Amino acid sequence: MTVETIGVRVDGVSKRYAHRVKGEIYAARDVRLDVRPGEFLTLLGPSGCGKTTTLRMIAGYEKPDAGRIFFGGQDVTDLPANKRNIGFVFQNYALFPHLSVFENVAYGLRVRGQTDDVIQKSVGDVLALVGLAGYEQQFSGQLSGGEQQRVALARAIVIRPRVLLFDEPLSNLDAKLRVQLRQEIRDVQRRLGITTVYVTHDQEEAMAVSDRIAVMHQGSVVQEGTAEDLYYRPASQFVAQFVGRVNLVAGRVVETVGGRVNIAALGTTISARSAPRGLAPGDPVQLIIRPEAIEVARAGEEPLTAMVVSRSFLGEKLEYLLRCAGETLQVVRYNAGPEAVIPDGATISLRFAEDAVTVLTERGGDGRPT
Repeated sequence: MTVETIGVRVDGVSKRYAHRVKGEIYAARDVRLDVRPGEFLTLLGPSGCGKTTTLRMIAGYEKPDAGRIFFGGQDVTDLPANKRNIGFVFQNYALFPHLSVFENVAYGLRVRGQTDDVIQKSVGDVLALVGLAGYEQQFSGQLSGGEQQRVALARAIVIRPRVLLFDEPLSNLDAKLRVQLRQEIRDVQRRLGITTVYVTHDQEEAMAVSDRIAVMHQGSVVQEGTAEDLYYRPASQFVAQFVGRVNLVAGRVVETVGGRVNIAALGTTISARSAPRGLAPGDPVQLIIRPEAIEVARAGEEPLTAMVVSRSFLGEKLEYLLRCAGETLQVVRYNAGPEAVIPDGATISLRFAEDAVTVLTERGGDGRPT
């Protein structure tokens, strides 16, 4: 099975709605995306941030009030959805309950006037690809949630779409099945090389499947990059908090020395290398420290001390809440056995590397473009 590989460009797209109470509101505002041919791009953000509206505009189900959308070099902004040659996988599967698995998958091919021989081969090939060979005569009511989602994926790709779109496709499944199916979706996408835009509010899911992620907040894209970019180099407090767990610590610049900045925080001086330019002594800042970047030592081994407030055993790891200089810190330690458990109320020392601390200025902390 081969597909046409193209890029998708979203150029300054906006969508407004009239709200009875709030008046005119923007569901999407000046959204700009450049999805490379064959790339898997995820729109990530909380409910109401504009990601589904943006996806529906790419699909042609919604028309933007401003901006243009391009598939390859073709302007498709005014093209109806059925002329864009897209595959769309919905959150609720949207299968036809009165049709068999075969006929659900064959539907798009029949609408396109394909011959019975082509339909038979294409449906057989794609059901084998998604692990449903032999399920042709089953009906959706006889399938598990995971099997229904595989049928929805098969129906979307059997037409050989130019662009594959997913709207929260795994949100109705249990946690273990979500992990399994997200890998299957990624494997199918890689094998076929289809340019894909995927919507989710689950940051772990986004990090697991994506080539790049675009984080959205209040209708706008606030940062794009790989999972590593967003996790280790967040551009705002919003991105830092949304992409993974984080400790946010208030501080004040003491001095900048060479490539690092010294900051008064947690009752001591903390050095960091990842900091904005132009910081001056006295400037208020926020320090971003990931829980797994904090190392725990015996009391007295380091100048920074903390008390264990509580701990949670999660199998392969232990999560601690600590109290340090009036701040609450989260710390993750990967389980080294029962003897490594630190009891509640214990006093310990903390340390972390300069490279583990990211410094943000307080301006623009919500992550919205200025």
